[in-house]
Amino acid sequence: RDLHSFPTRRSSDLHIASSSLHWTWAIGGPEIFRIAYNSAMTFELLILDCDGVLVDSETISHEIIVEMLGEAGVAMELGAAFNRFLGKSTAQCVSIVAELLGKEVPANFMEEHRRRTRLAFQSRLRAVPGIEAALDQIRLPYCVASSGEPDKMRATLGLTGLWPRFEGKLTSVTEVAHPKPAPDVYLLAASKFGIAPSNCVVVEDSPTGVTAGVAAGMTVYMEIGRASCRERV
Repeated sequence: RDLHSFPTRRSSDLHIASSSLHWTWAIGGPEIFRIAYNSAMTFELLILDCDGVLVDSETISHEIIVEMLGEAGVAMELGAAFNRFLGKSTAQCVSIVAELLGKEVPANFMEEHRRRTRLAFQSRLRAVPGIEAALDQIRLPYCVASSGEPDKMRATLGLTGLWPRFEGKLTSVTEVAHPKPAPDVYLLAASKFGIAPSNCVVVEDSPTGVTAGVAAGMTVYMEIGRASCRERV
């Protein structure tokens, strides 16, 4: 089920959305990691999305897609770009761009997006505020399961100083048959650690990722601390 179809109760920055099987928590800021830490006796593995959860990359990459669509004659606001592209794999993004352009995506479009994004990351990319201190408090194994490609994850985690924490702990959409919102990438991440899905807790920043985590039979926390996340809840 889509996140927006869940019955939701609001109280300041705490939002609780429930499916018939699992609780999905949406909590702003690093508090989400303290909650995961406090749940260490309940869960055996913490699985983290990368972009928007560990590295503050979403605004940068979406600004560039808006810029490139504009150059191609398609006007799009940043918020609309988040709604269309956030949490999607490269292949899914190509399909969305083709739909917006009304024609096949130019052969170099996504490579040019990668090039511009890499350049912007060099000067602007930062770790999500508070993430290193939060990770220091986590007392259960953790890893990454992302719609990003391995090279991109290694680059962004390296630029932000987080790579030593996640080396050898990455699962990419390129390793599975179906991208989020299918559960494949989360199920594979759990299997690498030999942990049952029901004993895993996920931290996500997109409805697409939340849907994938719930479909995997995991408990999901949704980060909505930054504006790019709040727009979609």
